[in-house]
Amino acid sequence: MTVVAVLLGQESRSQGWPELDARAYALVALSHLPVALRGRRPLAVFAAVQTALIAYVTLGYWPVVCTFGSMLALYTVASVRPVRTALVCAACMAGVWVYAGVVSDTPSMASVLGQALLYCSVLVWFGHLARRSAELTRRLRAEQAERARRAVAEERGRIARELHDVVAHHTSVISVQAGLARFVFDSRPDRARGALGTIADTSGEALEELRRMLQVLREEDPEAPERAPMPTLARLGELADRVRAGGLPVELTVTGTERPLPPGVELCAYRVVQEALTNALRHTGPAHARVELRYGAHELTVRITDDGQGADPARVPAGGGHGLIGMRERAKLYGGTITVGPRSEGGYEVRLTLPTSAERGGTGVAEAER
Repeated sequence: MTVVAVLLGQESRSQGWPELDARAYALVALSHLPVALRGRRPLAVFAAVQTALIAYVTLGYWPVVCTFGSMLALYTVASVRPVRTALVCAACMAGVWVYAGVVSDTPSMASVLGQALLYCSVLVWFGHLARRSAELTRRLRAEQAERARRAVAEERGRIARELHDVVAHHTSVISVQAGLARFVFDSRPDRARGALGTIADTSGEALEELRRMLQVLREEDPEAPERAPMPTLARLGELADRVRAGGLPVELTVTGTERPLPPGVELCAYRVVQEALTNALRHTGPAHARVELRYGAHELTVRITDDGQGADPARVPAGGGHGLIGMRERAKLYGGTITVGPRSEGGYEVRLTLPTSAERGGTGVAEAER
């Protein structure tokens, strides 16, 4: 703006005004350079540029040259300060413009007054709209953050309830085996030792599940309906059949040696597959899905892919939706990793890796806690 004002000032003589000298150029700079600080001190900047403009006009120079800085300063005040403050500044600016018309003996004072009122009104109005837009944006971001927080809390509560069922199952096994060991302790020592071994293994798994359960917040729901038994990886075939019935062909493959896994790990993998297939069924359109389970030495890898067109951004809530939040929370809870995104060859992919040993899972829980 300073450069444009200087270039415009060079036309002063052709417009019938005195040619700018060093003093005039200094006032031009003082009328425009302070606007660089308008975001930090809008009122101080407005006062500074208005003061320089008054001095410039009083010395008899062409007033139009020094109007750009004051107009931007007024807009900034209206965009960050209440309407009452903006109106006071607008009245001051309009007064300066009228003063410039009086000093320069302008024959058409009505035109000067009309321009002052028009420009000041437009600047205040657009500044007010910008302020309202900024407030709405901040409010929207706060609401989105609150919805995301509630979604995480609800998902953690559901995970906690499921983990409670896992621990309850382990405790029941321990109770039965302890009663058996006490009953056959004298008559069948080998059977008693086997029961004690089962107790040791089961109690270790139960303690690990308890450690995980303590990482999530649980809200008691006394009116919650009875829950069905928790699904396991052995029921992925049933899940695939239901998805096929819904119109999405699904191929299920398993590599590696299948073996029993901690119930929480199986539940986590099952829920991620369920969520991924549900999203594919909703959003991909005509497509085929593939679910791959790979049993490694110390981890379980689950990969769900489809060859559809992917989710329509207009139909997916901002922030990724509650399903994606739930998948990430589950993976983090069991010390695993999950990646979700489109494939280069088309379609969508969800890849989950879960440690199957208690030590690694516990480390993941500790990291999640940190």
